[in-house]
Amino acid sequence: MSSKRFDQARPFLSLGIIVLAWLLLPVGVKSFLRVTFFELQAPVQVTASYVRDLQEFWADRSHSKDELIEAAHQLRHAYAGYEFQAQQAEAQQAEIARLEGLLRLPSNPKYRFEPARVCRRDLSGWWQQLTIRKGSNYDLTVGAPVVYSGGVVGRVREVRLYEADVDLVSSPRLRLAATFENDTRPVSYQGGNNPPLAPARGIVEFVPPDIVAYSSTPLRLVTSGLGEFPPGLTIGYVQRLETSPDGLFQSGEVSLDRRLTELTEVTVLVQLPPD
Repeated sequence: MSSKRFDQARPFLSLGIIVLAWLLLPVGVKSFLRVTFFELQAPVQVTASYVRDLQEFWADRSHSKDELIEAAHQLRHAYAGYEFQAQQAEAQQAEIARLEGLLRLPSNPKYRFEPARVCRRDLSGWWQQLTIRKGSNYDLTVGAPVVYSGGVVGRVREVRLYEADVDLVSSPRLRLAATFENDTRPVSYQGGNNPPLAPARGIVEFVPPDIVAYSSTPLRLVTSGLGEFPPGLTIGYVQRLETSPDGLFQSGEVSLDRRLTELTEVTVLVQLPPD
């Protein structure tokens, strides 16, 4: 009878021994095993991402010639517009450099734009982080800003050899110094506690009491330039502000872009060393 009970309890004893051994391991060994596990897992995830790209390629091949011709026309129009905007941006950068030289101001940090493909996104942390399939092999660094056409995506939290984890702008771990459009006073932004299937929200705090937001004319919240992010990047929109309990400032919810749920390609801003 005792041997039967021992056989029944053997799996639990084995599990207890494994947990105890893990708890007794030094922190350095745990860190090494964790990094090794993720590095061994990375090729599988990256390969799965390439397979999805291949499936999308063959799905695009099924479109008719008329659809492809129409898409080519649209791309040609978009390219012409972007080319004109690029010329304007070059002229503005030259003017900024001229003014910095006249006023003897330190230049803003310069970035290298590194596009990266999104390879994984956990449903359990849908609004918290995503994984891109570039890492230290492309000189990505922890804390690097991540952006897209709609503004801020987030910040690089962890870099491995072939992958990098990005904290999304909706994550409570991400906090930014921000300003409202056409207002230079800094405010504080932080991601909210967002459930997976609900619209993403953030929180803005320490807003001056004279700023008013309405649902009909929401205020655009942008990066202030204090920190890693360059100034003027869209964070979200504020439709309503409430006075804080101390009566000195206001706070409110920030509505984030719905396109954050559909991101397949992002851009990492890798800061270049000063000249």
